[in-house]
Amino acid sequence: MAIAGFSDGGSYALSLEITNGDLFSDLLAFSPGFAAPSRAVDAPRIFISRGREDPVLPIDRCGRRVAANVWATGYDVDYREFSGGHVVPTEMVTAAFDRFLGQSGD
Repeated sequence: MAIAGFSDGGSYALSLEITNGDLFSDLLAFSPGFAAPSRAVDAPRIFISRGREDPVLPIDRCGRRVAANVWATGYDVDYREFSGGHVVPTEMVTAAFDRFLGQSGD
């Protein structure tokens, strides 16, 4: 089972997933701005995508920092940047679902 979200929904999903890693095997977070888990449980796989030109949640302050912090705690993180803004491109959805479903891809 996976949990997913975009923008603030991605932030909420990321926080919820890390806190409840024993309930979900995967997280698909599209443009999250932060992660604020109350504790860390288990080791779910995490997919994070970010637009390099995001004016809403800037990539350096939000995307790269969030991904680095989650990765530093030992989670299996697939972090991908794309050319674009605060959106969810089809290729990011495909990559996230391919990873979740265990299909090969890039």
